[in-house]
Formats: sequence, structure tokens, C-alpha cells
Amino acid sequence: MNVSQLMTKDVVTVRSDTSLKDVAALLGTHGISGLPVVRDGEVLGVVSEADILFKERGPARPPEGLLGKLRARRGDAATTKLEARTAGEAMTSPAVTISPRRRVAEAARLMIEKAVNRLPVVDNGELVGIVTRADLVRAFNRSDEEIEREIREDVVVRTFWMAPHDVTIAVTDGIVTLAGVVDTKTLAGLLPRFVHAVPGVVSVEAELTWRVDDTKREPVAAG
Repeated sequence: MNVSQLMTKDVVTVRSDTSLKDVAALLGTHGISGLPVVRDGEVLGVVSEADILFKERGPARPPEGLLGKLRARRGDAATTKLEARTAGEAMTSPAVTISPRRRVAEAARLMIEKAVNRLPVVDNGELVGIVTRADLVRAFNRSDEEIEREIREDVVVRTFWMAPHDVTIAVTDGIVTLAGVVDTKTLAGLLPRFVHAVPGVVSVEAELTWRVDDTKREPVAAG
């Protein structure tokens, strides 16, 4: 499953000069927690509820000691957000984005690694959608039949160019069992990894054997 199959195409956006009051109103009206800041279709950053919270928190305690004073003099992200008046001043930039053609597993990895709740979807430099953690959770809630179909059609056939029934696939409550004989030992190792990345898969149990152990190197004759 690709990001394009999950993303919301009608994206609520703001300009960099949009006031934070208007940003907060949009978040509340649309029931969302963040939105992209754009200019002519280009994503400049993302402004979220967390950025608004800096205003609610109020000023931090005055810095103490020489190190604290030096940090305050240089300024930091928290101070910038606290003093922000517009989306452009409060936003997190650059935004973490993703292509609509990337796999859902890649979107999940980015959200976890970058600690973000949403990814603007960008194609050829322009915003075409947005995907959120909630979208990924909904994708995980799939029937065993849907999961099996994607494994067979997208992983077995399209990714590894195998015949549809080269591998026996059983799915029960998201637990996948793979059985059969594949061409190489490398393929037997790769197949479960790709299957595990299919949305809705809880775990993978592989009972695969192979015709050729392609991991063994032939000895080089002394010349």
C-alpha cells in the first residue's frame, strides 16, 4: 500500500503571514492538530497545536548563570515560538515530507524517527496531500483477506516477480504464515521482511526453504 492510497487530498493550509489566532481557529474548525504552511504550492513548514501551546505556556523563567544567559542571548526555538505572531514564525521548518509513491511502512518509520504526527505529501515540489498517524492506524485495521491479497499481489507478484501461488499464504488475526520453496536463500530472507511492512500485519512466521543457497561464495582458485 502506498501513501497515495491513504492521504487526504483536500488539505487545509495557511500562508506564512496567517495570524496564530486564525491558525487556532482553523485547527478547531476542521478538527485537526496541524497543517502545512505553503507558498505557491511549496511546503515551507508545519504549524501545529504544539506550536500554539508555547503561547499558552507563557514566558519561561529567566535564565540563571553564565551558560543560561549565553543561551538566552543566542535565542532558541522555544523563545522564537513564544514570540511568534504568525504561522511562519511559529512553524517547524523544514517540514518532514514524503512522496505519494512511498510505501506506508516508510511513512510510519519517518513519523516515529522524526517524532511527527503528520507528513505533507509532496510530488514534484508541490503539496498534493497529507497523511497522519490516524490514517496509518486506520490502514492497520484491515481484514485478513485484504492483507493476504496485498501480500500476494504486491509483494509476491509485483515486487519479487514470483508466480501467485509459488508461496502459500495464511493470515489469521494479522499473523501471517508463509510456506513453500523459493529460488534462493536470499529471497527466503527478504520475503518475510517485505511482508511485515504490509499494513495490518502483526507478525510473520516463515516456513520457507530454497533451491539454491546463493549466500555461499565459491572458493577462488589460486593463480
